[in-house]
Amino acid sequence: MDKNEIKKILPHREPMLLIDEAELKDGVSVAKYTVRGDEFFLQGHFPNNPVVPGVILCEMMAQSACLLVNVNDDAEYTPFFTSMNNVKFKKKVVPGDCVIFKSEIQKQKDIFYFVKSTGYVNDVLCVSGELSFALVKNTEG
Repeated sequence: MDKNEIKKILPHREPMLLIDEAELKDGVSVAKYTVRGDEFFLQGHFPNNPVVPGVILCEMMAQSACLLVNVNDDAEYTPFFTSMNNVKFKKKVVPGDCVIFKSEIQKQKDIFYFVKSTGYVNDVLCVSGELSFALVKNTEG
């Protein structure tokens, strides 16, 4: 799926939509993001040595995970992080890298989803973690 199809599932919009394309197959989300170099999060991280911040990699993993739950069908729910566990950063991600995220739901209980997610550049593990989020009904106001 392309960005327009992703927007039908995720509530995120630019500049916080951090997935370029994705595929859902057999309960696994495989999402891609190519680091262009002009992103807002690289402007000061770090001058003359741009590196994607770890918190942004976590957000990318989360967006990949949230694709597994069609949260935007009726736009009544928003996914919110509830925890990040065992997050590890193995290799830096820099402009020009295409990061491939693989996410799989490990468990679901009520509105809570528990997901294992990994990110690779050229088949080399860059980031991994166990994420959880809740689908929270939107309130007006």
